[in-house]
Amino acid sequence: MSSSKLPPTVLVLTLALLFQTSLGADPLSYVCYNTQNFTSNTPFDSSLKTLIAVLTYQTPLTGFGQASFGQYYNQQAYGLSLCRGDVSPSDCQTCVSEATSDLLGRCSYNKGAIIWYDNCLFKYSDQDFFGQIDNSNKFYLANVKNVSDPAAFNYKTKELLSRLAEEAYESPKMYAAGEVKLEEGKNMTVYGLTQCTRDLSSDDCKKCLDDAIGELPMGKEGGRVVGGSCNVRYEIYPFFKE
Repeated sequence: MSSSKLPPTVLVLTLALLFQTSLGADPLSYVCYNTQNFTSNTPFDSSLKTLIAVLTYQTPLTGFGQASFGQYYNQQAYGLSLCRGDVSPSDCQTCVSEATSDLLGRCSYNKGAIIWYDNCLFKYSDQDFFGQIDNSNKFYLANVKNVSDPAAFNYKTKELLSRLAEEAYESPKMYAAGEVKLEEGKNMTVYGLTQCTRDLSSDDCKKCLDDAIGELPMGKEGGRVVGGSCNVRYEIYPFFKE
């Protein structure tokens, strides 16, 4: 499945995208969000190449990388990359390397862009965005199947994700994952995940996650809100490593 160029607006995607993985697969989504361009062999081009090299090395060490480079006004490159909290360092490095290469191909010479995979995200801009909640770059994913008892399911799912949001914003990794069993006789477990980019403050991480939980497609067997600063996800099957 190929992905076309997407505008910086909320998107609704279907079940088929839920089962992609980052290794050798198309991205979940990407946005070329800065209309300004740059050319080869310019100060910004050099800054961006240095940024990519540093983040590709830095991110697998802790699962997160953040850096900026450039000496000239309007020629600085700011960027961050984040791997899902349960991803191994080797898979993290593979994902970030693929993300940077893929994004440069899809958003050639744009001064701002972001790309998401199951295992990681990568974002860069000529503007300093560190420490700010990114509400512009966001999309939804939803399973096409409805649950049989949406009221009970939604209650338990939001309860789980709210607990995970509390755990994530208190964690140094700003990541939490867990599960909850539905009422007896349902024979169903809901799995959830919450994560923020670590440039955010704890309070902003919590706000980002709470807002995302409130926007989740509910009553489905799976759904997520994926943004430039945080993401939340739930499924009725295990999708993360313990």
